[in-house]
Amino acid sequence: MRPDILAAPRRILLSPHLRRISVILVLAIFGLLPLYAQSPLPSDSISGRLIDKNASPVVGARVRVLRDGKPLASDTESDNDGRYSFRDISPGSFQLTMSAQGFASQTFSGTLTPGQDFLVPQITLPLATEVTEVHVSLSTIEIAQEQVKEQEQQRVLGLIPNFYVSYAKNPVPLTSKQKFSLAWKTTTDPVSFLSVGVIAGIDQAAGRYNGYGQGAAGYARRYGASYGNLLSGIYIGDAILPSILKQDPRYFYKGTGTTRSRLLYALANAVICKGDNMKWQPNYSGIVGDLASGAISNLYYAPEDRNGAALTFENAAIGIASSAAINVLEEFVLRRFTPSQRNAAP
Repeated sequence: MRPDILAAPRRILLSPHLRRISVILVLAIFGLLPLYAQSPLPSDSISGRLIDKNASPVVGARVRVLRDGKPLASDTESDNDGRYSFRDISPGSFQLTMSAQGFASQTFSGTLTPGQDFLVPQITLPLATEVTEVHVSLSTIEIAQEQVKEQEQQRVLGLIPNFYVSYAKNPVPLTSKQKFSLAWKTTTDPVSFLSVGVIAGIDQAAGRYNGYGQGAAGYARRYGASYGNLLSGIYIGDAILPSILKQDPRYFYKGTGTTRSRLLYALANAVICKGDNMKWQPNYSGIVGDLASGAISNLYYAPEDRNGAALTFENAAIGIASSAAINVLEEFVLRRFTPSQRNAAP
């Protein structure tokens, strides 16, 4: 063996064709390495499926992925098969919220590890519970009717009608029908018939209205005249005119304030009243009603007992004074003796 061969390195001679191929291969390898280095690794992902109680896919449900209340990716929607997915999610704990119209919202929590494709167990969205709130309120007419029913239970000592006083905290105006109903209730009450009989008896015993005579016939005439006064006074002053003039015939119990203020209030209510608009105004209904009742009484009193205009104004004055006296009793006394109101708050 030649010594020069042992000392010198051996050379591999390549043909021009092979040399060209080698250069291209080296360039290709070194050219692709950067691209390979830059290509992404398989991303971490979260996916799952939503169904309803019938195992049908829930389409178009909104799904959010959060961590500590902050979104990790844009919201997505479930597809036609109820599936959803998130890509490029950083590893760590996460929370999913799922909501769809007509369904109750659901949440899911999990932990994503590096390189993991987290498959969320199939989730069933229950139907939303429909809560319907129905607010039922009575109309003004119905409230007034309830207040009238309560008034019709008011009897002093459990016997004497006390229908024309309102103890309601928030009274509402009466309709014409309700005003006439109160008038009918009052004039047909047995106690009203009894009180008219007592008045007729007192008039006869005192020798008043001598034109009626004495005995049973005289008593019957006095009874008829007294009942006529009751009918005309109540129907004209508490039903007909209040309906026309839109005024309220009731006394509205005050119950608070100083004794003086309550006394003045009660006395004033003989000549003022509340309108159907619940504002104070002159009591035209009561005053004109008393005058009309006094004028009508001239038609059925005996001729020798008629006194023209004097009797009319006398009866009207008596009516106003009586109203004032009754109002004072209503404000300070009668409620204590009315069983349905005795324990009510003032």
